[in-house]
Amino acid sequence: MKDIAKRFDQNPILRPADLPPSREGLEIACLLNPGVFDFDGKTWLLIRVAERPKQKDGIISFPVLKDGGIEIIEIEKNDPALDASDPRVINYKGADYLTTLSHLRLVCSDDGIRFYEPSGYPTLHGEGILQGFGIEDCRVTKINDTYYLTFTAVSENGVGVGLRTTKDWKKFNSHGMMLPPHNKDCAIFEEKINGKYYTLHRPSSVDIGGNYIWIAESPDTLHWGNHKCIARTRKGMWDSKRVGAGAAPIKTEKGWLEIYHGANEKHQYCLGALLLDLNDPSKVLARSEEPIMHAAEPYELTGFFGDVVFTNGHVVKGDTITMYYGAADEVVCGATFSIKEILSTLKM
Repeated sequence: MKDIAKRFDQNPILRPADLPPSREGLEIACLLNPGVFDFDGKTWLLIRVAERPKQKDGIISFPVLKDGGIEIIEIEKNDPALDASDPRVINYKGADYLTTLSHLRLVCSDDGIRFYEPSGYPTLHGEGILQGFGIEDCRVTKINDTYYLTFTAVSENGVGVGLRTTKDWKKFNSHGMMLPPHNKDCAIFEEKINGKYYTLHRPSSVDIGGNYIWIAESPDTLHWGNHKCIARTRKGMWDSKRVGAGAAPIKTEKGWLEIYHGANEKHQYCLGALLLDLNDPSKVLARSEEPIMHAAEPYELTGFFGDVVFTNGHVVKGDTITMYYGAADEVVCGATFSIKEILSTLKM
């Protein structure tokens, strides 16, 4: 089935080889779904860059942040205490580790297609014990003159949501753990609704419940409460195993339009949409029955983790959403959508 995404002819627009590693001894394994924003007349991407040591025969090696530096851990592949069946996460002696260490890196573009690293802007790395396995999958929301960065903070203590803010992309304020483990896929709305800030997020349970989209409200973007589950997985459908928010919802005349990701039991990731009430975004008015985008191109079907399209960033001009997304957990791509066309596909 054909989806409604109009992919860039230039895809992939960024590959691992297009950027240098952050330090000697590491290589970039993947570039993943970026946060997206307009700044200084340009389109900017805050890309998740996943690095690891060059792999040796018979050995799995991976980096972990330790006291401001990086420690390289090496494990023999034939070690009976090692489970390396997933290319993203390994288990060794009962403990989980990521096979790569991620940081966030800024690139910008004058035309939205050709991106480069500007000088004078920092790279964002994990800070402290709660970000020891790196920071990932940043969403960027601008409210007034402040940019809010919500990202996945990973450590041996679990996966939670970190928060940093900036006005100029050179100086940042760190606000620690915004939502504790296990939580991710956090996207703050770009304006107050009835005097309150709102965010989408995804707490998870391995026993009861599931990977569902929730909403929360706040008086100040720092303290969040009144959490409600608004979208669950759907048995037998494309989003049967997990769902999670993409970027900040888009305000339309019909409601808040949220592009979200869903995955099935085969770990195939697609994109769909939710329509939320303008005055009470905890109310879902409509939802995609079929994906608006699914992995179809070779660069989406094959890669570090294939059959994946995943977004947490876009820019909106008029009826056009220009969306930047990660494909096969390896490269960054672009596509456009018509808001009206997305809305026409939703089922009440």
